[in-house]
This record gives sequence, C-alpha cells and structure tokens, in this order.
Amino acid sequence: MFIYHIVLPEIWDSIKDRSNYEAESLADEGFIHCSYDHQLEGVIERYYSGADSVVILKLDIGKLASKLVSEPSTGGDIFPHIYGPINMDAVVDAQLRVAQARA
Repeated sequence: MFIYHIVLPEIWDSIKDRSNYEAESLADEGFIHCSYDHQLEGVIERYYSGADSVVILKLDIGKLASKLVSEPSTGGDIFPHIYGPINMDAVVDAQLRVAQARA
C-alpha cells in the first residue's frame, strides 16, 4: 500500500540524496502530513494552489521505519500521519507536477 507526501521542488532537491527527511511539521506538530491517493487533488488545491509546481512522493508503507497512524484531520477526513522521519528508501517514486495555467 502507498501513501503520498507533497513537497516543493526546492525541498525535494535538498533532501533526495539524504537517508531521512523531517518535514517542518514533524517539529511543529509531531508528525508528517501525508495523503491517500484519493486525497491528493484536494490537498494540492488547498495547500499548494500558489505553487508553480510540486513533487509528489510515493511512499511504500511497508518500508517506513517510523510509526504510521491514520487519524482524523481537518473536516474529519482520515489522513495518514508519520510520527518520525521519512526514511528515503521508502520513497518509491517522485513525480513533478507542474501547476495548470491560471486564467
């Protein structure tokens, strides 16, 4: 099974060769925000609408070294949260998504 974590391209460039990644939310909130596949579009629209592009990291939950918890978030939807750093060998794909042209 897979979950997804979204980063800006400059973040991806700075972490892709590391063994672990700690998003700012890990220090601020105690976990790293992730999404299930069906939640990606809504998360990108809500939190990254002003970004020219994002990188979507596909994480294999079977390879995660940190604790994964599915729990309610804003609006009551259940989202996956990682309670610790993401070990980069759990990242099985990284896709650059360029924003649609704005009218």
